[in-house]
Amino acid sequence: MKMHKLNYIVVLFISLVFYSCKTEPSKFSIEKPINQIQLSRIDSMPHLPKPFKIIDFKNLARGFDSLVFDDTQTGDYWPLIWVDNSRKNFDQETFGIYTAMGDLRQGAEHNNGIFHESLATIGSVFGATLVGIDKSNQHGKNYVSMLKNYFNSDTNWNIVMNNTCPEVALLGGGYARDWWYDVYPNVLFYGLANFYPEEKDYSNIMRSVADKFYEADSIMSGNYAHSFFDYATLEPKDNWICKQEDVAAGHAYVLYSAYQKFHDPKYLKGAKSSLEALLSQTDNRFYEILMPFGAYVAARLNAEEETDYDYSKILDWTFNGTPDCREGWGVLVDNWNGYDVSGIVGSTVDHGGFGFLMNTYDTMWPLVPMVRYDQRYANMIGKWMLNASNALKLFYPYEMPDAHQSIPELKQHTKGVIAYEGLIKESHFEQYEHIEAPIAIGDGPHWVKGNPDVSQFSVYGSGHVGIAGSIISKTNVENILQLNLLATDFYRGDAFPSFLFYNPNPEIKEITISVGENKLKIYDAIKRAFIAENVKNNFTFTIAKEQASLLVLVPNDAVMSVKNDKLYANDVIIDYRYSTSN
Repeated sequence: MKMHKLNYIVVLFISLVFYSCKTEPSKFSIEKPINQIQLSRIDSMPHLPKPFKIIDFKNLARGFDSLVFDDTQTGDYWPLIWVDNSRKNFDQETFGIYTAMGDLRQGAEHNNGIFHESLATIGSVFGATLVGIDKSNQHGKNYVSMLKNYFNSDTNWNIVMNNTCPEVALLGGGYARDWWYDVYPNVLFYGLANFYPEEKDYSNIMRSVADKFYEADSIMSGNYAHSFFDYATLEPKDNWICKQEDVAAGHAYVLYSAYQKFHDPKYLKGAKSSLEALLSQTDNRFYEILMPFGAYVAARLNAEEETDYDYSKILDWTFNGTPDCREGWGVLVDNWNGYDVSGIVGSTVDHGGFGFLMNTYDTMWPLVPMVRYDQRYANMIGKWMLNASNALKLFYPYEMPDAHQSIPELKQHTKGVIAYEGLIKESHFEQYEHIEAPIAIGDGPHWVKGNPDVSQFSVYGSGHVGIAGSIISKTNVENILQLNLLATDFYRGDAFPSFLFYNPNPEIKEITISVGENKLKIYDAIKRAFIAENVKNNFTFTIAKEQASLLVLVPNDAVMSVKNDKLYANDVIIDYRYSTSN
C-alpha cells in the first residue's frame, strides 16, 4: 500500500510539472482557423518570384534621407533640396525637393523657387519618419513645421495641396485640376501628423481639412463623378480629366483618421458616407492611388464600429486592372524575359505594362495593416507583398542590369538612393527600342536639356521608400518576410506587436524571430489560437506551405476575455474576428 501511495504521489507530481510547462494556454488553445479569401489575380502571381532578392528598404530609406536632405552634397544635379522663402500661406521659410533629377522647372534659380511638390517633400519627410528619423529636429531644422506651407489658406481652399499655390501647377506643363493631386497630399499629411501630435498648427490644419472633406462629401451626396472639387467655393467641377470616383476613398481615410483623433461624430458620419459612395459604384473607377485606402477604412469600420461592409470589390478593383476611366490601371502579373514583375502597381496595358515606384510603395501603406482588422486576407496580402517587394529592386539602377536600363551610363548621379520612376515592357522611344524588357525608365516630358534625360530618375517616388522600410524585415528563411502590421496603422488604439508571415514554399518552413527579453504568449490570429507561452528572446514556429501566420506578441500574464466576438488581452484587442463564423 505504501509503495502504491508513493507511486501515486510521484505520478501526480510529474503531471503537475508537465502541466505547468505546457506551451499552450489551456483556455484559448482550441484552433478554429479562419477561412482565407482568395483573389484570382494574386493567385496568378508566382509563389517563388525570380530572380529573387529583397533589398534592405530600411537602410535605403535612411540613406535617401541622409543624402537628399543634405544641401552640401556636390556633383551634377546635386543638391536635391533648396530653400523657398516665398512664404506662401505661412510666414515662414520652407523647402523644395526635386520631383526628378535635374528637373529644369525646379530649384532656387527657376520659377522663384516656388515650384515643388508635396508628393516629394511630405513624402520624403513621411518616409524618413517611418524608419525612425525625427524630422522635427534634424540638423537644427524642423522640416515637419515647414510643410505647413502646403496648407493653401491664401486661396481659401484650406486643405493641404501638392503645391504651395494651385496656379503653380501650370508651371508643370499645363495640368488641369486633377482631383487625386488635391486629395492625396492630405492623406500623406495625416499619415505624417500621426507621429508629431504636438507640432504647432497641425491640429488646426487637420480639422480644416476634415471639415472641407466633410462638406464636400455632404454636397456631393454620394455622386463623386467629377474631375475635381473646388474646396474654396464648395463646388464639384469637371474638365477633360477622368471622373475620379475613387477620391471617395481618400475622403473616407482622412475623415476616419480625424474621427479617431478628434472624436467628433460628424467625421465618423462623413467617413461612412464617403466609403458608401465608393461602394455604390458598379464599375471600377481606380484612377491613381486612392482606391486601396477604401479597403483599409472598410476593414476598420467593420472591426471597430460594428458595420458590415462587403469591400471585396474594392480589392478586386485595386488589383484587376480593368477600370473604366484609366484603362488597365491595377497591379501587374507577368514575367518579362525571365524577370517576374508581378505585384507592382500601374498600367497593365500601357507599353505592354508600366509599373510605378511610388504607387507600389504607397499601396503597401493601407493594405498591410488592413489584415490586422480582417485576417481573411492574410494569404492574399502576404503573397502580393512578397512579389511586390521582390520586383521593386528592378527600379534601382544599382540592382537592375545595365542592359535593362534606359540610361545606365548616368546611374552614378543617383548615389545609390534614387530609382527610376517606372518599369515597362515595350519602349516606344526610338533610342530605347533595342532594350529588352523589363526596361527601367522615366515617365512624362523630358525635363532636362539634352539626350539622354536624367530626369528619368524619380526623386519623389524614391522618397516613399520608408513605407516599405517600416513594414518589411527579413527572417532566417530567405523568401519569408516579417511584415509589421502596426507600422502604417495610424490613429489606432493600443495594440501589441503584430506581424504577418507568408510561406511561399512547397513545404513547411521553420521560422525563428526575436521577441525580446520579457516573457510572452504568442497568438496566431489565423489559427485563432495561442501557439506558445512563456516565450522570450528567440521564438521558433512553423508555417504550412503556401500559407500565412499572423502572430500577436502578448504579455505572458495578460488576462484574456471575449467581448462582442473580439478577443482581448487585458483591455487590448488582439483578434477582431475571434468568435465570428468566419
